[in-house]
Amino acid sequence: MATGYIWNTLYGWVDTGTGSLASANLAARLQPIGHHLAHPDTKRRFHELVCASGQIDHLTTIKAKPARDKDILRVHTAEHLANMQRVSALATGGDTGDGITTMGNGGLEIAMLSAGGAIELVKQVVSREVSNGYALVNPPGHHAPRAGAMGFCIFNNTSVAAAYAREELGLDRVAIVDWDVHHGNGTQDIWWNDPSVLTISLHQHLCFPANSGFTDEHGEGEGLGYNLNIPLPPGGGNAAYTYAFEKVVLPALRAYQPQLIIVGSGFDASMMDPLARMMVTASGFRQMARQIIDCAEEVCEGRIAFVQEGGYSPHYLPFCGQAVIEELTGVRTLADPYGEFLGGMGGDTLLDAERARVDAAAVLLDALR
Repeated sequence: MATGYIWNTLYGWVDTGTGSLASANLAARLQPIGHHLAHPDTKRRFHELVCASGQIDHLTTIKAKPARDKDILRVHTAEHLANMQRVSALATGGDTGDGITTMGNGGLEIAMLSAGGAIELVKQVVSREVSNGYALVNPPGHHAPRAGAMGFCIFNNTSVAAAYAREELGLDRVAIVDWDVHHGNGTQDIWWNDPSVLTISLHQHLCFPANSGFTDEHGEGEGLGYNLNIPLPPGGGNAAYTYAFEKVVLPALRAYQPQLIIVGSGFDASMMDPLARMMVTASGFRQMARQIIDCAEEVCEGRIAFVQEGGYSPHYLPFCGQAVIEELTGVRTLADPYGEFLGGMGGDTLLDAERARVDAAAVLLDALR
């Protein structure tokens, strides 16, 4: 069957403000700059590579539809939604609450379309209109907790889609695997007490948010055991991520037996990303994609939906994303032009500190078994 693909021109119109990270500030001598770190051009370039490489010819285009208020309110508070409506209505938009997440005027429309894109892909994957798929949505979502926006994220797209699958598509068990380099703190917050969604986050330890993502954050109440964190030391590359998949991610999915896997697909663990210090290459993302796609075939009849999260290298993100999409379609159309240059920089040898972090997380699998 076909591989679904979602992109909308408005995803490339997200207004992230005038600063590099926070808004420009004259008193602090923070200059305005044309490209905020989360500028949407990075993801637009990903989409354009999908088209220019010819990979688009092997994809089934799915039209994103805006999420409804009730879709958002399954995982977010009414107060959060009202605040996003307020900020979006301001003449020039503004800070959504955490000091670094800016929404431009009318930005709510794009945020609803981003969450809705994740829903639409999940609907078609579950119904088997497509066998799997990639939602290249923007803004991202995994930092947004139940009660607010955070870390460039307005609504938690993967959680909105998981809740939709639970309540409107009738699924009992959904897994969210988040390989964005930053901790999926918002996803963890939303499902902390709920065993119907298994959440797994692989991330750079103490990167962002610096006070979350520890191994002992394991869920609570009925959700105890259903939140897994794999915090990796800085410098972890292909070998560390492959080992984490083999020791924790895949065994957890096999134990949980989800009916749908949603991947929070961030590419900021790449060797060229400015917002983290990891060393994954396009071949590493390709291998992770292959592992989890094969696992989905084993545990949930191949029902897997990739939803875009972060990634801030306009140079390398498109090629990392292209590698993942090629594994979904089974058609290779492009070689990694940075592969030879980056290949000798390390990351393909598993270090003792990396092994120890993964092994500590693997102990938590006992709760799922």
